[in-house]
Amino acid sequence: MTRRHFSASLLAAAPAGKIKCAMIGTGHGHAHSKILALQSMAEYDFVGLARPEKDDPAIGPVFDKVRPLTVSQICNDPSIEMVALEFADAEHNLSYAQQCMDAKKWLHLDKPPGASLNALRKLLNDANTAKRHVQMGYQWRYHAGIEAAMEAARNGWLGRVHRFRASIEKPILADERRHLAKYKGGMMFSEGCHLIDRATTLLGKPIRVNGFIRHHGTDADTLADNNLVVLEYPNALAEISMAAFDPHGNQHRYVEILGSNGSIKASPFNPVGLTVTLKEAAGPYTKGQQSLVPPDPPGLPYTPDFRILASILRNGAKPDYTAQHDLMTHEVLLTACDML
Repeated sequence: MTRRHFSASLLAAAPAGKIKCAMIGTGHGHAHSKILALQSMAEYDFVGLARPEKDDPAIGPVFDKVRPLTVSQICNDPSIEMVALEFADAEHNLSYAQQCMDAKKWLHLDKPPGASLNALRKLLNDANTAKRHVQMGYQWRYHAGIEAAMEAARNGWLGRVHRFRASIEKPILADERRHLAKYKGGMMFSEGCHLIDRATTLLGKPIRVNGFIRHHGTDADTLADNNLVVLEYPNALAEISMAAFDPHGNQHRYVEILGSNGSIKASPFNPVGLTVTLKEAAGPYTKGQQSLVPPDPPGLPYTPDFRILASILRNGAKPDYTAQHDLMTHEVLLTACDML
């Protein structure tokens, strides 16, 4: 069963009892949408939100409508089984995640998981000892277009894969620049981790990591806002670029995979678009070029992630992504950002 089919089967599975869950941190750009997803799902009972770092922004009306909690209340309540970590500063994500793991919680840890490889290793080792799971919040793991591209590569429909290319352009406002500039990797550390995760999922651990982490903007800060990473494999290259200048960046985001039988490109990400160009027909795709719109999975954004986590927690399902993969991906990210 492919990951795509496995995930689809979980979407149809009925969970055994609601999972009480909470969130710590409000500043991550995904926090608002993840509260909405958890509140909408039959699998979960979202009980409240802790905001221990008061400079963490809380942008969106949903934050005013949830029960305020403290970290201690969350960690000391055994009925709260799962916690999502959603801080603007990645270092807070990892430190509070460890507090929650010490309390034997299941975790959804948003990206990137801090700047310390050893601290992430400890968290994942502790999770294994406690028989818990840490689900990483890499955004594009269940994106319909990107998953279709990954599926085509995995199934050999593109022939022998020799190149993975991906890019995100995203204008960065002053407050976010301040948070990201704290880390040498800048935008690649914060945003490029999503795409490095896609590359390592497809191609595995690279034999060499080359990072070009640069500040080319006119802002009076040190944010690395124009970045390129090249991952070298025995028979392939992965190129991942990240910059903060294109005002229409969302329209130009893409993941493209090229092989000896052709290519497949997911772009834009929202609304989902997919372009397939093949020398010979393969799988569900015809010879030549075709443009498709893969259907989004049911539910709100991030529903697939949380539904899979619910199945792991309640039914003992095998995670799509292992702790070993997540640790390796973080090592590649930190190496690319010259932070290791």
